[in-house]
Amino acid sequence: MGELRFVGLGLGDERGLSRRALDALRSASEVYAEEYTAVAPPDTLERLSSELGRPVRRLDRPAVEAEHALIDALERSGTVALLVVGDPFAATTHVALRLAAERAGHGWRYYPNASILTAAAGYLGLQHYRFGRTVSLPIPQPGFRPRSPLEQLDGNRRRGLHTLLLLDLRPEDGRYLLADEALRQLRELDAGREVLEDAALVAVAARVGRDDAAGFCGPFARMCSEDFGPPLHAIVVPAAELHFEEAAAIERFRLGPAVAP
Repeated sequence: MGELRFVGLGLGDERGLSRRALDALRSASEVYAEEYTAVAPPDTLERLSSELGRPVRRLDRPAVEAEHALIDALERSGTVALLVVGDPFAATTHVALRLAAERAGHGWRYYPNASILTAAAGYLGLQHYRFGRTVSLPIPQPGFRPRSPLEQLDGNRRRGLHTLLLLDLRPEDGRYLLADEALRQLRELDAGREVLEDAALVAVAARVGRDDAAGFCGPFARMCSEDFGPPLHAIVVPAAELHFEEAAAIERFRLGPAVAP
């Protein structure tokens, strides 16, 4: 019986690995990494390979979802580590992989780390328990404009809850949905301003967990045209009413006066 180790990289580079996680990687017979749910900073996996003295092999999304690559590695090597940006079990795909390993007669271990699911709220200073359902925004495609993200956002706001919006990415194509593009997508879907009025407060947490992390907040209409720098971005739409400490915390990220063209 083999053991599949789910190792969280966290939101930064290899320096964010716990000592337990490093021990788990060093003692694994094979080490793999996936970067389709999020992407590590440049050269992270290369530096980690050098530190471990063994290759860290990248797996694309189809290989992870098909499951057989890692199950075959377990049959072959016994102890296999899968390195995941963020926290391993924040993605349902990895839970499915865990169940597949169990069905094949293998065990597993979990090495958690930071996730954008909690880090975005903490970075901006918003209370975690006031968040509603997390919303995912897809990369726009011709003929594909689902309204479900807007409907989920509306449901959260009606209940007085904050909303975290996760943005789609296709790293194999170098394509990342940026916050300004995603906000414009929402604005087009909400043409009648039934969910978000132009003056509604919107926040962006960019590159959280990295040395160049940055936060921004301002009115919805203005945020649609701002430059938030390189990916990765997450959007937070706060509830209409904030606790006084939340209001004070997020105020430090407010954009300055708009510059006249």
